[in-house]
Amino acid sequence: MADQLPQNIRDALQKRVREALDHWSARAHEPVLMKYRENAVFRITLEDGQFAALRLHRPGYHDETSLRSELHFMAALKLGGLDVPSPVPTMNRQSLVRLPANRHFPDQHADVVSWIDGVPLGQSGTPLSQSIEMQEAIFFRIGQNMAAMHALADAWEPPERFRRPAWDADGLVGEKPLWGRFWDCRGLSSESTIALSALRHELRRALANVDRQNLDYGLIHADLVRENIFLTGTEGNVAFIDFDDAGHGFRLFDLATTLLKNRSEPAYPAIEKALVSGYRSRRTLSDAALASLPLFMVLRNLTYIGWLAERPEIPDAAERLSRYVSESLEMARKLNTAA
Repeated sequence: MADQLPQNIRDALQKRVREALDHWSARAHEPVLMKYRENAVFRITLEDGQFAALRLHRPGYHDETSLRSELHFMAALKLGGLDVPSPVPTMNRQSLVRLPANRHFPDQHADVVSWIDGVPLGQSGTPLSQSIEMQEAIFFRIGQNMAAMHALADAWEPPERFRRPAWDADGLVGEKPLWGRFWDCRGLSSESTIALSALRHELRRALANVDRQNLDYGLIHADLVRENIFLTGTEGNVAFIDFDDAGHGFRLFDLATTLLKNRSEPAYPAIEKALVSGYRSRRTLSDAALASLPLFMVLRNLTYIGWLAERPEIPDAAERLSRYVSESLEMARKLNTAA
């Protein structure tokens, strides 16, 4: 979406990022807007010549404590050997700065994290370009790294005042889900509202039942879509970026998120098998737990309805909203058929 922004917004963002850059030792190159979604992400050049990513955080999405907690989590994963961005401190050794409101922006926070040199696995809605054999190798490695991330999270002791969102039953199908009330939001037909409301109650019951099976729960990334998985180098290595939604949740939610947008791939069965095999090569995942994967894929798909309804400015928002509703209801019907 960065290249679709009106010029006046791009100009305002450039002024805002230069304001933030006053806090870091960076060269006077023009910051390059790379992404404009939850955050505005710019590529900058540090004094040592290394690239880094400066993030202007979306006002009101996370408070200061939550943003600091995200940076602590990334730093812990990096220290544990996972290929993820890590915080770059300001000249005053701070990890986060607050930018005061001006006529273009309200109060917001900015930080800088290390640059991941690689390319995204792909884009949602565009077929994967790699051979089937390469896809299998990549998703096996993704599964390994995902399992390593979960293990590092369990071994880590967060600092005091650590706070991140919870992708639990309340965060997914409670009265105030993290990404919005998907059954009660702008753009839905009355028929969709009725169907999604009924589905929400069904899923609350289903989730309560699987919860009693002691599914693995802890800190997760929560948004490991193609765009947030980077291919680095020629050895099949992968890196994870964008921990903006990381929090507490079912570990199956991470697997479901990675698989969801690949369901239409011709090699999907091989992709799912490779991801699960890679995960199991590093961490226990029982068959009983894995049986709940389709449930979490429905839950994941529903979150996009609420997310999109709150962002009508996104191109083709109405069309995509309708598609997410149809997909969710169809996935739920298959879930009930298989039950």
